[in-house]
Amino acid sequence: MSQGARGSGNLLLLLTGLLAALGPSPTSSIHVYTPREVHGTVGSHVTLSCSFWSSEWISEDISITWHFQAEGSRDSISIFHYAKGQPYIDDVGSFKERMEWVGNPHRKDGSIVIHNLDYTDNGTFTCDVKNPPDIVGKSSQVTLYVFEKVPTRYGVVLGSIIGGALLLVALVVALVYLIRYCWLRRQVALQRRLSAMEKGKLQRSVKDASKRSRQAPVLYAMLDRGTKAASEKKAKGAPGESRKDKK
Repeated sequence: MSQGARGSGNLLLLLTGLLAALGPSPTSSIHVYTPREVHGTVGSHVTLSCSFWSSEWISEDISITWHFQAEGSRDSISIFHYAKGQPYIDDVGSFKERMEWVGNPHRKDGSIVIHNLDYTDNGTFTCDVKNPPDIVGKSSQVTLYVFEKVPTRYGVVLGSIIGGALLLVALVVALVYLIRYCWLRRQVALQRRLSAMEKGKLQRSVKDASKRSRQAPVLYAMLDRGTKAASEKKAKGAPGESRKDKK
């Protein structure tokens, strides 16, 4: 045997040993999803959603099963089964005439609908899916609460409170801006009035100054005329006085 053949044989033995040590490949588990809880009212209907994920192709052997455990009970009963492409509603229990299959395994949907709800429907529903060879997995549960009237959730109440608070803050901010805008407009109007008043005073002072400047020459002219008249009277009265002096 050649050295190349011996080397290839040793490599093959080594790979075989590693595969044997690792063991068979693990089987991928199937994952099933349902909501945690759903609410309904008496006389209405509700959809129990169930979706799943599988690493294998959806085969003809896929099966979907729903179980129901009433509130306060320890026993669980089978109420629905899907196999070989056909849905089967169990004749046992109160759901046999009120259940509807709305799922589609090829879309990875195993949902059902419960019609004409009653208080006795309160309990836990379990969805289990098998898709051979992908059969390892955990089922999922959804709790149904039936009320006379659907209660308002705390999240809705909290959202309403937060929304109201935000609206109030927005209104306060808008009011502050409106007040500030009105105050600024009033200040601008007042400033314009003051400017107009100052401008009017300035114009009146200019007019008064011009009137005074026009009246001054008239007064001077009148004074000049008065002094001239006085001087002329003195001049006329001078000869008589001279004659009296001579006598």
